[in-house]
Amino acid sequence: MTEAAPLIAWLLVLAGLISGTLLGLFFRSEQFLGGYASFRRRLVRLGHVACIALGVLLLELSRLVAVETYVPEAVVEWFAAGALCMPAVCFLTAWREKFRFAFVVPVGLLVGPVLVLVSHLGVYGILGVRS
Repeated sequence: MTEAAPLIAWLLVLAGLISGTLLGLFFRSEQFLGGYASFRRRLVRLGHVACIALGVLLLELSRLVAVETYVPEAVVEWFAAGALCMPAVCFLTAWREKFRFAFVVPVGLLVGPVLVLVSHLGVYGILGVRS
């Protein structure tokens, strides 16, 4: 899975660019998805930005794991799963609001690996923290 992370990352960026382009075709309409400040429209914007942002973070994380031996490969795998789940949950919640309860899944899949990464960086003295 770690070898596939750069491909997944670039596919996420591509999905974010394509979805942003498609959404941009309709953003001029005041009533698109209930108006600019509507819950549905905010979730769709969040989903498209999450694709790009999490794709870039996944790409950088996969490069870090490839170079540094102190970072477990599972960090990349869990982060990739979260990066795929977050935009999906955003788009699903924009479609049906009851899916908002599913945000616990991508949040856990993203926060967990970051906590492991930060703890490893601290243990190895990279953050200037000695344990």
